[in-house]
Amino acid sequence: MTDRDQTDAFLRGMGTRRAVLGDAHVDRSEARKSAFDADFQRFITEGAWGSVWSRPGLSLRERSMITMALLAALGHDEELALHARASANTGASADDIKEALMHVAVYAGVPAANKAFRIVKKVLEEPDSETRGAAE
Repeated sequence: MTDRDQTDAFLRGMGTRRAVLGDAHVDRSEARKSAFDADFQRFITEGAWGSVWSRPGLSLRERSMITMALLAALGHDEELALHARASANTGASADDIKEALMHVAVYAGVPAANKAFRIVKKVLEEPDSETRGAAE
């Protein structure tokens, strides 16, 4: 990608992505990017990170909690673990996550919340390190 190809949404998205997921994660993802998935990576950087995550109105903490609740409700376990790790960067506390998952139990079902609690509990028990905020 050339400098001319870097749209405002891409640059804004890359900044937000780094703030949430951590430089180490983004650097690893960028290093693994190939011709096959480069367009997809650009799409999510511009669309998810540069548009939705970068909008005014909600804090990164609030967006983090909403994202984890949605991922739990939809059963997207790997992404839930990623965002649980990233919560160290967004300011979402363990209590915040717990409250979001309680909503999942009511609105998406106890089995979805039960699974999500197991996943997040495991992530929160990981030793704090550079990878906690930057894992896949």
